[in-house]
Amino acid sequence: MAETTGGGPGDGAAEVLDRPLPDGVRRRVVQIVSEGFGSLTVGELPAQLRQYARFAPNRRTKFAGNAMAAALETDPLFRQRIGEKLRETQPELTGALDSGSPPPAADPLDVAAAAYVLRPLGWVKLVTAAGEEAQRADAERADEESRAELERLRAELERARELTRAETERLRTELDSAKKETEALHRKLRAAVSDVKRGEAALRKAHRETEAVRAEGHAQVSAAESEARRLKARLGETEAALEATRRAAREGRSVEDMRVRLLLDTLLDATQGLRRELALPPVSVRPAETVDAVEPGRMTPKDIAARALSEDDPQVLDQLLALPQAHLVVDGYNVTKTGYPQMPLEKQRLRLLGQLSQLAAQSGAEVTCVFDGAELVAPVLLAPPRGVRVLFSKPGVTADELIRQLVRAEPPGRPVIVASTDREVADGVARAGARPVASAMLLKRLSRA
Repeated sequence: MAETTGGGPGDGAAEVLDRPLPDGVRRRVVQIVSEGFGSLTVGELPAQLRQYARFAPNRRTKFAGNAMAAALETDPLFRQRIGEKLRETQPELTGALDSGSPPPAADPLDVAAAAYVLRPLGWVKLVTAAGEEAQRADAERADEESRAELERLRAELERARELTRAETERLRTELDSAKKETEALHRKLRAAVSDVKRGEAALRKAHRETEAVRAEGHAQVSAAESEARRLKARLGETEAALEATRRAAREGRSVEDMRVRLLLDTLLDATQGLRRELALPPVSVRPAETVDAVEPGRMTPKDIAARALSEDDPQVLDQLLALPQAHLVVDGYNVTKTGYPQMPLEKQRLRLLGQLSQLAAQSGAEVTCVFDGAELVAPVLLAPPRGVRVLFSKPGVTADELIRQLVRAEPPGRPVIVASTDREVADGVARAGARPVASAMLLKRLSRA
């Protein structure tokens, strides 16, 4: 069997196919190679086909078809091994090809594919004839399919014509009916247009009346909202005063008692300070004390003249803070935006509060710093420094109003100093009995510290 396919001088190994292998023959050749592929060992396979050794026949045909066809064409030994496997599986067909008389009942494509693998004498003619036969069969099959399609299309065309004639008659009838309905609708439309025009005129009149009522309502709502805001502010102050009263009552004393006691402490401290300032002699007067002379610690006219200070001198603030029970109220953002406006608000607050803490420790005065709550995007987490009370205004209440509330809460006679450059704030606290000072003066005093 090997000698028959070995390519001796009497076989068809020297024949050459001068045209591409027909597609149908090529598919059968790849199928033959794929079926014989699996029974070969890895060593018997060409190097380029060994990676497909474990593939199933269908996957091998799909992914390695081109590689198997090329190996069969270029590797005679591989072709011989595939031919041997073909002889084992199809002995009748291969035997007939070896004898030179292929069976007439066999498929021309199978005959051509087997001849291509075995390469018997005259195999090129068999392959060429099989390709031509396949082309003729394809042409005949396409012709039959075309004739059948043509007949089907003719039948469909006739049916479409019948349907078209019937549809045309139906549409004519519907068109006549639609014309009659259209004429009736036109009459109704003209009547409806007249009604619409009358309705639009009435609607425009109603719109004008509605706009007038709406404008009046907006004005009333605005007035009511303004009154509600004013009442809400007064209610907030009343609630704050009530809460302070309740807190003082819980502590065992009323707000008025607290104000009187604070004023009494202020008067006592002022009396003691005045006694130290004037250096009052004891009640019993001795003759030696009536002699006119300068005593140690007493001020001379020259010293009194040197005490005159300008309005923006920080020593004025020192003298105010030295008063008994002095209370310094600071308009926080007014001071920080005067002194260091380029810094973020958080750093402005921290810097000012740190300096105020030092001032409170040096002067012993009560210090309250007020910030506008409207500047905040979230609640401030802040630990107030020692000696400084930190307050933020509530929503709807400005820092200026909170400062005026603090001044009004103090008893008359207590020294209250308000640091702010805002003229409205300064005038308001001055009318309430407080002493306004400019923010620049406070900044100079803080920088000195």
